Amino acid sequence: MRVSQLFTRTKKNAPTDEQAKNAQLLIRAGFVHKDAAGVYVWLPLGLKVLNNIIAIIREEMNMVGAQEVVMSSLQRQELWETTDRWDDEKVDVWFKTMYKNGAAAGLAWSHEEQMTDMMKQFITSYRDLPAYVYQFQNKLRNETRAKSGIMRTREFVMKDMYSFVRTEAEHKLFYDKTTAAYLRIFDRLGIGEHTFFTFASGGAFAEFSHEFQTICDAGEDTIYLHREKKLAINEEVLRDDVLAGLGISRDELEQHKAAEVGNIFSFGTSKSEPMGLSYIDEDGQKQHVVMGSYGIGPARVMGVISELMSDERGLVWHENIAPFSVYLVSIGQDAAAEQLYNELTANGVSVLFDDRDERPGAKFADADLLGIPHRVVVSEKTLQANQLEYKARTSSDSELITHDELKNRLVKSA
Repeated sequence: MRVSQLFTRTKKNAPTDEQAKNAQLLIRAGFVHKDAAGVYVWLPLGLKVLNNIIAIIREEMNMVGAQEVVMSSLQRQELWETTDRWDDEKVDVWFKTMYKNGAAAGLAWSHEEQMTDMMKQFITSYRDLPAYVYQFQNKLRNETRAKSGIMRTREFVMKDMYSFVRTEAEHKLFYDKTTAAYLRIFDRLGIGEHTFFTFASGGAFAEFSHEFQTICDAGEDTIYLHREKKLAINEEVLRDDVLAGLGISRDELEQHKAAEVGNIFSFGTSKSEPMGLSYIDEDGQKQHVVMGSYGIGPARVMGVISELMSDERGLVWHENIAPFSVYLVSIGQDAAAEQLYNELTANGVSVLFDDRDERPGAKFADADLLGIPHRVVVSEKTLQANQLEYKARTSSDSELITHDELKNRLVKSA
């Protein structure tokens, strides 16, 4: 991709109406456009990062044996009345509307009722279980506060997965398997060392749940971390009985601000029983399906990464999710840079080629702001030395390396 072909442009200053660091950086870099409070448009560079995050999550969900679907955003009122949640005061984020025939509909803030109802068509016998289903779907929530950039929005992409099994023992096995997959996801996204398995309240979903919390100054939660056991407790459930059950004391815990990047819930039969999702077991007896729910917000994760993995110069993307691997700068040597661009691209390296007639300083500033992992400069000076100027985004110093050294370094990371 050539910078001259991007319709987006970087901005020198952050928007004055945006307080969140993640949104300031992403808007300045041309990754997102703010349409309204809590409503953002994904621009080409931002969409690349979001899709890279989604791809990692999808790979891990496939590895645990789940199958992908896409549910509808419009939901029937009677489904949610079945579980007494259509008018539940705990669910205060509904966007609701009316069809022209007078029937009420909800714009999906979650999908467990709809998913449970659908699975009644496919689960009748123990032979149909287990079943694991997930989706990437837009959720719409009428948030009271939308001041955290893309970390808390009124419309967002959510990965939600639902498990359907026969027994609590089977559920526990899959729950633990998914927990391990989530930890792998955060490692692959570059925030694993900052993210912790956290005991929490279930809110509108269940009495208790587990969250994955990333230590972050912009986070809305307070967690108490036990580093040796690599687990944490959300402040809202910091109770003596919980501590006793975990075998830890208060003086072993560190207090931190954190942002929730994922959550998992055990539903038991609290969804399947009222909605009539059951199966016939090996003895011919009717049993209710045991369920669980597992969520990650890819856009929210991207916002947390933007807060955590950035510096005074701009964004700093992990290699696995960056929109491009290399930012190639031409300083008066477009033909040589073009040749290198074609060669790297042919070898599977994603390159953003800054071919603009612009000052070198402006190109370097944009390379840093966009957070591309590798920067390569082609200039008269480098060509005379038969070398190239290379700098990693995480480094403040550049170095001269040979063409073969660059190719070996980048092709290995591609």
